[in-house]
Amino acid sequence: MVLGMTSFTFFHVLVSLVGIVSGFVVLAGFFNANPLPGWTAVFLATTIVTSVTGFGFPFGTLLPSHKLGILSLIVLAAAIYARYGRKLIGGARPLYVIAAVAAQYFNVFVLVVQLFKHVPLLERLAPTQTERPFVVTQLVVGIVFVAAGVRAVKWFHPMRGGAVSASASTALRV
Repeated sequence: MVLGMTSFTFFHVLVSLVGIVSGFVVLAGFFNANPLPGWTAVFLATTIVTSVTGFGFPFGTLLPSHKLGILSLIVLAAAIYARYGRKLIGGARPLYVIAAVAAQYFNVFVLVVQLFKHVPLLERLAPTQTERPFVVTQLVVGIVFVAAGVRAVKWFHPMRGGAVSASASTALRV
């Protein structure tokens, strides 16, 4: 046990937190038209691992968390295809940005759920997660991510000659 968690749970939480932090770095890169290839790889990989390990917890029926995990993996597949398969050419650029922002939103959505579940003050405010503080928090998070997504699609144009430049890719590694 690590910090009162099983090793598996600790690994899942640690990878999730790395995914969230790296996702915010990638999002900041969108606002500066900076593709940040190293951070992007960390974000996509850890977010995939987070979604996959979410299925490793015992369960008897398909839960909402599993449905979100499936949706996250679909969105991540689109992001990977657009970023690496299509190299952000044409419609792949907005697809990548929207998919990456959506994946980060799912990470943060689950973070908020877990905070309201495990932080005593928040748990008292919304014990069933249907109470106003939880709903308002998730609504604000959703609005912030929609606004960030719109801005990111408008501002993220790292293209030179139709693809991410090799010099930019090399210079912007972690």
